[in-house]
Amino acid sequence: MTVKKILFPLFSVFLLYRSFDLIRNLINTHPQDYSITEIFILSLLLALFITGVFAFTGFAYATHKMLPETYYKVKNKKLTNKLYDTLNIAFFKKLLLLFFWGHKTQRKKYFNGKRTGLQSFVYQTKQSEFGHLASFIIIQIVVIILIFHNYALLGLFMTIINIFGNLYPVLLQRHHRMRIQSL
Repeated sequence: MTVKKILFPLFSVFLLYRSFDLIRNLINTHPQDYSITEIFILSLLLALFITGVFAFTGFAYATHKMLPETYYKVKNKKLTNKLYDTLNIAFFKKLLLLFFWGHKTQRKKYFNGKRTGLQSFVYQTKQSEFGHLASFIIIQIVVIILIFHNYALLGLFMTIINIFGNLYPVLLQRHHRMRIQSL
């Protein structure tokens, strides 16, 4: 446990450094220096680096406590359901189950299926939501900076990746907790 609390934040610092380094290199070059494929790969890497900063820290510490507990209470259930349906988050959830959480042992790490496991499940949803929300916000700030440096296509790719990689998970976690709140 102690090793995790040291190594994971160190890996987060490494990813933060790589993120700054990549942004600095992009700002010091021109978009026309890169092919469309390279721009897509750079946008994917940058989004993964930034998301990883928050993910690895969240694996070691209760980062969700950086936001007030009231944030995690779903107040507008109609809006949450409408977003869930309109954005087809249910399909996204099926993809996650198919590719990442399909094996029962993987899912049991998140929720053991028992009523006593609800507390752990709620904790995991808060951790996940905080990491994805913070990543979403920081990535969109980086997108704005890069657009000012004429990286519109990279900004578009990063925004699309960010929507599916961070916004959808935030909405999914809120939907999970909304359903649990009524128990």
